[in-house]
Amino acid sequence: MRFIAFLLIASFAWTGAWTGVVWTGAGSAWAAQPDITVTLLGTGSPIPLPDRFGPATLVQANHQALLFDAGRGVTIRLFQLGVPMRAVDPVFFTHYHSDHVDGLTDLWLTGWLAGPWAGRSQPLHLIGPTGVKALAAGLRQAFADDIRIRIADEHYPPDGVALKVQEFSRDGTVYEKDGVKVTAFEVNHGDLIKPAYGYRVDYNGHAVVISGDTRYNDNVIKYGTGVDLLVHEVCAARPEIENDKVMRAIIAHHTSPADAGRVFSAARPKLAVFSHIVLLAEPKVPAPTVDDIVRQTRETYQGPLVVGADLMSFAISREGVTSIKR
Repeated sequence: MRFIAFLLIASFAWTGAWTGVVWTGAGSAWAAQPDITVTLLGTGSPIPLPDRFGPATLVQANHQALLFDAGRGVTIRLFQLGVPMRAVDPVFFTHYHSDHVDGLTDLWLTGWLAGPWAGRSQPLHLIGPTGVKALAAGLRQAFADDIRIRIADEHYPPDGVALKVQEFSRDGTVYEKDGVKVTAFEVNHGDLIKPAYGYRVDYNGHAVVISGDTRYNDNVIKYGTGVDLLVHEVCAARPEIENDKVMRAIIAHHTSPADAGRVFSAARPKLAVFSHIVLLAEPKVPAPTVDDIVRQTRETYQGPLVVGADLMSFAISREGVTSIKR
């Protein structure tokens, strides 16, 4: 039986002229107090790699911690980052492929337990396109016995395990609190993978866009034009396997490095970042490298670019975008 591997590279790369961007390097202090901090909690895919967890992006602004997708290992990355699970709210979903939601159960239930890293006493707010209500209802049913027992036996507050669910079906503002605004916009993850959305976060004159899983899409350009940070997915394979039937189907759901470069060139963000990096391979055909991704992206884009890694953070302030790999 044929084996197909999805290899996600753990290293990161930066390249190009950094106009408007401050690079401080690992362990350095922020150049200025950030208005928005973005941390890549997980840059991986369904493959259970220890250095690339499932898709999850944390956006912190004005004392709020917004989570976009909740892939495998999200609670571990939050623990490493020193962010209590109770502080994360809301959780936004781009779509409902398992690798984008399979860390939600852990965040929801473990975040309800006692401990400085957990301790949620208020409902967890979930926001997503059509389907999030069904997801929440299924989780409640699946873990009803665990919840009942913990309330009776350990006396955890019932409100802390409640789910507040908000569903939407079109582009527009889906969250607004204390100056932080989140706008959802539809993207194209494939003919059968619907709904699928990206998000834009605005605060204090700064903006971040998270593409979600998508093919080349004009909506990403529309909402990403001129933003401080544009976080975009990417998928690549070597020419020898690009025409394989299975590979073609996977590639058709994602954005190639060259097409991502076209998005970046049109949107002109202060910094473009790759996350959810899907590099395809077969036993006799190795996956493309990070250098390959950068080279292919440079065919269509010459601006500031980072290939992301788990726990890499970006601080956005009037000084520009400051990047740290922890």
